[in-house]
Amino acid sequence: MKKNLLTAVIFAGLILCTLTPSFAQYDRVAMDREYIISLTSRWTGERLPDGRPFVSDELLERLKSVVLTHAWGGLRSHKFNNQYQGDWMMINPDKNTIMTGRAVTAQYMPQRPDFGDLIREVGLAEGHGEKAQSNVWPIEMLKDGDVYVADGFAKVEQGTLIGDRLANSIYAKTKRGVVFYGTVRNIQEIKKVEGFNGWILGDHPSSLAEVMLTSINAPIRIGDVTVLPGDVVFASPYGTLFFPAYLVAEIVLNAEISNLRHTYGIMRNKAGDWTTGQIDSNYSEQMNKEFYDYLRNLPDNKLPMPRAELNAFLEARKDRNIGG
Repeated sequence: MKKNLLTAVIFAGLILCTLTPSFAQYDRVAMDREYIISLTSRWTGERLPDGRPFVSDELLERLKSVVLTHAWGGLRSHKFNNQYQGDWMMINPDKNTIMTGRAVTAQYMPQRPDFGDLIREVGLAEGHGEKAQSNVWPIEMLKDGDVYVADGFAKVEQGTLIGDRLANSIYAKTKRGVVFYGTVRNIQEIKKVEGFNGWILGDHPSSLAEVMLTSINAPIRIGDVTVLPGDVVFASPYGTLFFPAYLVAEIVLNAEISNLRHTYGIMRNKAGDWTTGQIDSNYSEQMNKEFYDYLRNLPDNKLPMPRAELNAFLEARKDRNIGG
């Protein structure tokens, strides 16, 4: 009797699989809100409609002034040791160009007809444009403040994810640019898109071919970094960093303090008050006290952070008996 029941269950399962639509086991190209929330569950603040963490515009703006080395150190202090990627070609290189924003991720792979057909079937069921190629689908989803981050698996010829028309569309939607582990085409015209920039591996005159989009807003690899949807992007002439959203506020504040400490130490060294050895090592309790007194007396318009955040930082140091 038990054997017959087991056989019936297995047979029913096989029938169910046969009747299930072809995309039931691959039912998303663009990840849904619940999935993105589960990926970024340590974030407790506001979220965008698609589920990505909403790091404030004010924090994104402050991040632009942070020294990359200080921000990188903040990430490593939380054991995020693989968040930096260098060796980029910038579309519009400028030593003062820094872009920050919230990541929308996309994964591309070499074309495979059966899988590619399935992806297109699923994508159309999600409502993506039937006439648009799949490399347009992530662009359709972009919002103000987003940075389009895509893994193009370093393909050069026929791996060009955008041209100048799509660059115009991206900037119109986001007021930002792109980070592509891949290439672009018609860079001569892309450079003319006012305000747009990109961190890419190169350019090529060919059109995109033999490439398929496999996911939007799923985890992707950008060189040495794993990037999640909603990560905060810091792209500079010195490389890129990708921050878990829940750490951005802390890292920005600590990096701002580090930068002020650096500037203050040089000032005291030039005045002859402190030696080079003193400013190039951990501050003594007395040096910390003098530095924190200096911060307390700085005018608000000289501070990179709100006064309330600085006061909370100083109060925490006082409670820990660190020169406060």
